[in-house]
Amino acid sequence: MISEQARARIDEAISKLPARRGALLPALHIVQEELGHISPETARELGELFEIHPVEVMEVVSFYNMFYAEPQSRHHVYVCTNLPCSLRGARVLYEQLEAHLEVDENGNTADGRIHLGHEECLGACAYAPMMRVDDRYCEDLDLDKAKRALEELE
Repeated sequence: MISEQARARIDEAISKLPARRGALLPALHIVQEELGHISPETARELGELFEIHPVEVMEVVSFYNMFYAEPQSRHHVYVCTNLPCSLRGARVLYEQLEAHLEVDENGNTADGRIHLGHEECLGACAYAPMMRVDDRYCEDLDLDKAKRALEELE
């Protein structure tokens, strides 16, 4: 499952640390970047590589919200719904985006291209309302600005 290129990157990360297990997080990022999620089969491979049980790999995957155990949409869009953003219209914006994208009950578009969710704080209160599109912050939003940010996605 893990490609030779990804394995080489993981080996490089391992070589930079005094303890092999210290490279588990970088390895998970590398594998997820390549495969889109960490499957039980991948957890077995990583477990062998790091000399730990696969369940220990999956414990890390389930602990952090940046790792996924199931296949994911290509793009992740999160609207901040903490108090400062909500006071400036984030909850309304979130509902408008749900309707615009026609997401299902899990927040996914029918084509599986976009997952829409909300987070309690994205740390940009001064620029509320805001959302994160993959790894990019979009700030001081209204519906038109949010739609433009989504139109830029492949």
